[in-house]
Amino acid sequence: MINYIKLKSIALFSIAALMFTSCSDDFTDVNSKGSVSYGNFWKTADDVNLAVNGMYEEMKTSEMFGRGFFWYINASDDMITGRIKADADNVKNFVCTGDEGYTGNMYPRAFKVIRRANDILKNIPAMNISEDLKNQAMGEAYFMRGFFYFWLAHTYGDDGQNGGIPIVTVDNMDASAGTYERPSSVVENYDQIVQDLEAAAELLPLFTEMSGADYGHAHKDAAYAYIAKTYLYWAQYDASQYENVVKFSDKVTNSGSGRALIDTDQPAEDFRLLHSHLNNWTSEYIWSVNSGVNGGSILSGVMLENKGWSKYNGWGYYQPTLELYEAFEANDARKEVTILAYGDEFSYFGEDRRYYSENSLSGFQFNKYMYEFGYENPIGTYVNSNGDDPSTVYNIPLLRYAEVLLMKSEALIMQGQNGDAPLNAVRDRAGLAAISGATLEDVKHERRVELAGEFANRHFDLVRWGDAEEVYAQPLHGRIHEDRTDPNSNYSIQEVWSARNYDSSYMHVWPLPTTVIESSGIPQNLGW
Repeated sequence: MINYIKLKSIALFSIAALMFTSCSDDFTDVNSKGSVSYGNFWKTADDVNLAVNGMYEEMKTSEMFGRGFFWYINASDDMITGRIKADADNVKNFVCTGDEGYTGNMYPRAFKVIRRANDILKNIPAMNISEDLKNQAMGEAYFMRGFFYFWLAHTYGDDGQNGGIPIVTVDNMDASAGTYERPSSVVENYDQIVQDLEAAAELLPLFTEMSGADYGHAHKDAAYAYIAKTYLYWAQYDASQYENVVKFSDKVTNSGSGRALIDTDQPAEDFRLLHSHLNNWTSEYIWSVNSGVNGGSILSGVMLENKGWSKYNGWGYYQPTLELYEAFEANDARKEVTILAYGDEFSYFGEDRRYYSENSLSGFQFNKYMYEFGYENPIGTYVNSNGDDPSTVYNIPLLRYAEVLLMKSEALIMQGQNGDAPLNAVRDRAGLAAISGATLEDVKHERRVELAGEFANRHFDLVRWGDAEEVYAQPLHGRIHEDRTDPNSNYSIQEVWSARNYDSSYMHVWPLPTTVIESSGIPQNLGW
């Protein structure tokens, strides 16, 4: 097990940052040069630790899992942008170019991590260090390369007119810039992702075998879970892959790490505490953005009421729609934990309040990420003291065990088998009755309400199911109150986002940034 060093020396950290970020952000500029000559590096265990830690820096940036990929999830029917911003609105309305400030850096930043992973895989095998350290570091590099390719592949690649995303590994990482080509299908990316994650799973420990100092680093269950999700996305092109979704979902369940839902038969309390720092490292959280008061994913503050009722610098983005609010069944304990509606009770800075908003364009706010704001004087203890970097001690979830169960249920149903058991485990935790003979429509519903407002990616679910065109042809609605400062005021249901002209022939993928196209020579996704 790696004993990850604390980067207490500013000078040492600066050297590492120079070494691992001096290449161009664009993935095609991967020639070793300047400070990336390796001449004075790749010698000691400390060098390995610095290299491994460097792969995780992008996880916390606003451009990646602070907001980044969430701008594309925001395109779904579950939410609206929340504030008038041209770039954000253009993405949601599918009239974007790829150069929007909110989304233009995700592709090159992902390839920066892939480059760092390749550096590790290239140099560590020959180092004179312990085999345990070597295997752990290489396992994390395989995981991080596979994880970031997972996000690139389904965001920008397809099995049709565009093909996949250039595959850069140790074998070709030093090729000349501009010589990389897109594979004929994103399936080649999915195959490479599975290979990387399987290699990672062979080398990495279970989370339960890790020490607290190592939390936030890759582990076996995370690799298994993302293999399952990769096969789920692959199955839209090849239905035989549903069998592998079940196989690797079961590997997560049976890994020996005790994966389970947080379920004490108190549905409202279970789901509320699930979405808090109290469960950051418990059985349900498989992969998250490791966050804290000094940095991490800013999603919690981004979703908070704009200006935070004069107590904190909330940003006011990603507001739930009436359509999402009404998707919940009666007595679903997840509803109030997920969404705040006018008059709902919640705690904020130690005060019991009833929700209202002077800013919400839909009349709702996501509540999932609010727990840490409930403490009296939370700033500096539970919440970042810098409201321009509004992270909290809650690790933003990227993949939970509940999603593993829902992936298994979907895969079983798509094979003509019974998917009731995993689906009903999720429903039972929410306090709902079991379903007999669950259908794909039941899974679609359950994914929507269980994973609302998370990086599980409602938008891409609609795309892969073939539902996006029909869903996005409908306008989105909210509850607009007569007195926005009065929780008891009357409201009218109003259209808060117009129907959109989603064309499934090309909008199933997003446009590539112009900088990537110009520097690499790969073609833009057709239609954009």
